[in-house]
Amino acid sequence: MAEITAKDIQRLRQEAGVGMMDAKQALVDANGDYEAAFQLLRERGKAKMAKRADREANEGVIGSYIHYQTGRPVIGVLVELVCETDFVAKSDEFRQVADDIAMHVSWSNPRWITRDQVDPAALEEEREIITKQAESEGKPADVIPRIVEGRLEAFYADNVLYEQKFVNPERFDGTVGDMVAALATKMGENISVRRVARLSVGS
Repeated sequence: MAEITAKDIQRLRQEAGVGMMDAKQALVDANGDYEAAFQLLRERGKAKMAKRADREANEGVIGSYIHYQTGRPVIGVLVELVCETDFVAKSDEFRQVADDIAMHVSWSNPRWITRDQVDPAALEEEREIITKQAESEGKPADVIPRIVEGRLEAFYADNVLYEQKFVNPERFDGTVGDMVAALATKMGENISVRRVARLSVGS
């Protein structure tokens, strides 16, 4: 068995987003093999996520953001970010993510939070528009379905909060959904955006 050092434990904690005891136990179980320990944590993390999905998230916070233009507030956003325990809800990181998502929404103005919330009528309308565009561009009939599916992915990325790239990649480089999932993994709880409200002057 390879020697397990404090440096290894700290590195695994940071890269896997787990607690010290979980990192140490994974290294012990993997006989000191760092890559094997990381894989063990990934597998255990998936199992934990599956269990978390069944647990209710009734705690949380309201994240907020006000956008100013020429010294006056013109856009206001409220985001309900929920979790399972008030311990997590009170953490600075959880509250910061809620505010970050509110800031993102002020810029992106998504129509839905998750893909499964997309209005079927709106999706069908978009599918028809894309199909007609592809036909007018003279695309072969046999490739049009693939073109439609590809462009629908762009539609989701534009209109679904969880599918959108987070507006500040220096803070988090990935989608909003990825950011929420990373926080859930780190906190060990079921975390999600439940509701979003965006008000804009003149609209």
